[in-house]
Amino acid sequence: MKIGNKNFDLKEQTYIMGILNVTPDSFSDGGKYNSVMEAMKQTQKMVAEGAHIIDVGGESTRPNFTQITDEEEIRRVVPVIKEIKKQFNIPVSIDTYKSKVAKAAIEAGADLVNDIWGLKYDSNMAEIIRSYDVPVCVTHNRKVAIYENYLEDVISDLEDSIRIGLSAGIKQEKFIIDPGIGFAKTYEMNLTLLNHLEELHRLELPILLGTSRKSVIGLTLDLPPEQRLEGTIATTVIGVLKGCSFIRVHDVLPNYRAVKMTEAIRKEQKV
Repeated sequence: MKIGNKNFDLKEQTYIMGILNVTPDSFSDGGKYNSVMEAMKQTQKMVAEGAHIIDVGGESTRPNFTQITDEEEIRRVVPVIKEIKKQFNIPVSIDTYKSKVAKAAIEAGADLVNDIWGLKYDSNMAEIIRSYDVPVCVTHNRKVAIYENYLEDVISDLEDSIRIGLSAGIKQEKFIIDPGIGFAKTYEMNLTLLNHLEELHRLELPILLGTSRKSVIGLTLDLPPEQRLEGTIATTVIGVLKGCSFIRVHDVLPNYRAVKMTEAIRKEQKV
């Protein structure tokens, strides 16, 4: 898969997506990287630590978050994306479910759209992605955590997102899927999905896993967000072993090291 000017060998390697929240209210790092200068310092740190993609988000998606206007979100992310593309040779993802924000971000240099509503929130999103011919990560999400057959329903919902994109003209090879840990799922559902990530390979698309500092870890370990690193690393290892292509994290270096070690063991098993 090509993202920006980089080719990603999804059969042989798991890649790190570093989280850059330029928001005042994100659940674990809100307000830390609001200025372009601070955002660039964090980007430089993540690049040096092994990040392969930088995921820029301008609106918190934590539970009970406050939605902001498209204009405010654009104001937050566009200067940061422009400066990243100016200073670093690394693909940039825009974490948004709004087509106007996606359009502005792509025009500023974003190479990938990361949509937590899987093209289902904004009816114009798929067309914007098609028109700019960029890859898209579609995340599993629902308004309520009610399922008839949980794992099958998750896969079916993702298939719906893919159909929306294909109908708009997005190419099959442009899709990445995200199981949506923490979105419209109970604690037990999140654990079940992590334990059965291999089921998603039925869709024959790259998988992105985003568990970093999330509540499933906090509830398991009874720890606040800033103390969930070890729990995050455990889920990262599971993700690599289950064949995920991308791992989205706040703490790049320790997760990068965990990925490399797990990959080495996994490759040895194939010999």
